[in-house]
Amino acid sequence: MRADREFVYGAAAGLVGDLLLGDPRRGHPVAAFGRAAGAVERVLWRDHRGWGVLHTALCAGGAAGGALLVSRALRGRGAASVALTAAATWAVVGGTSLGREARAVGGALAAGDLQAARERLPHLCGRDPQALDEQQIARAVVESVAENTSDAVVGALVWGALAGVPGLVGFRAVNTLDAMVGHKSPRYRRFGWASARLDDVAGWPGARLTAGLAVLAGGDARGAVRAWRADADKHPSPNAGPVEAAFAGALGVRLGGALSYGGRVENRPVLNGRGRPVEFGDIERAVRLSRRVGWLTLAACAAGRVAAHALGKTRGGAESPSARAKGRA
Repeated sequence: MRADREFVYGAAAGLVGDLLLGDPRRGHPVAAFGRAAGAVERVLWRDHRGWGVLHTALCAGGAAGGALLVSRALRGRGAASVALTAAATWAVVGGTSLGREARAVGGALAAGDLQAARERLPHLCGRDPQALDEQQIARAVVESVAENTSDAVVGALVWGALAGVPGLVGFRAVNTLDAMVGHKSPRYRRFGWASARLDDVAGWPGARLTAGLAVLAGGDARGAVRAWRADADKHPSPNAGPVEAAFAGALGVRLGGALSYGGRVENRPVLNGRGRPVEFGDIERAVRLSRRVGWLTLAACAAGRVAAHALGKTRGGAESPSARAKGRA
């Protein structure tokens, strides 16, 4: 079976597996990687960028390298290679769990149970929930759905299309390391620098594809493009900016503003200032948009792999002028 078809079939099966099963409550491979990375951190941690570089290289490089060895061992074995791609895709994408957690918060808000919504919000993001009102919680959920669509679905599929199973695993490893040590706390300001910068680089193509597909799949393409162009660069994150701005424009809502992390208040720029304030009903709309973007990503990545194979075959089969001359001699 051709390698491009192995990826397409495996990635599709993995997305279906995520749709049907979601993330397991115990024994998730990403959680196991997180525990291993935490153990390495306890040995290597120093308040120094160089030690952080080593930590990132060992953890992310080790995960991608192990995936490379396994994928090479199964190369050309058809069903086994497809199964490996499916398992890796299921393990690294998290669209179903993202939607489930977002809907749980939305359901609590719809029922008027603000305290339950506050208790559930940390499952999605690291903001301080106790000081947030209903509108602020709804906004936090929509922003988290937008950003995690890129991180938990689109980015992984893009790197899977580019580099197969090692790309899938390597991207999730980098993204997990960023969540663990990439934030600007006193402990990780230097040690987590390498993980944060590598995550910015790895997330760049997926973020732009997410924003572009949100334009196509959302309800207001013009509004999404306008917000993306006008506001994306205002966001402190080079990758969250385009995604959140495009989602805001597509949904017709206003994102950004004041937020609090670990007692530290940030005033984020407003995205899509023409939009209305977020309501709890917009959470469901954001989840549906996220799901559409995920499946469109699979289609785009599949088309890209098939086109790349066809182009490579055309170039490889093209006879050079010198060869044709020798054939006529």
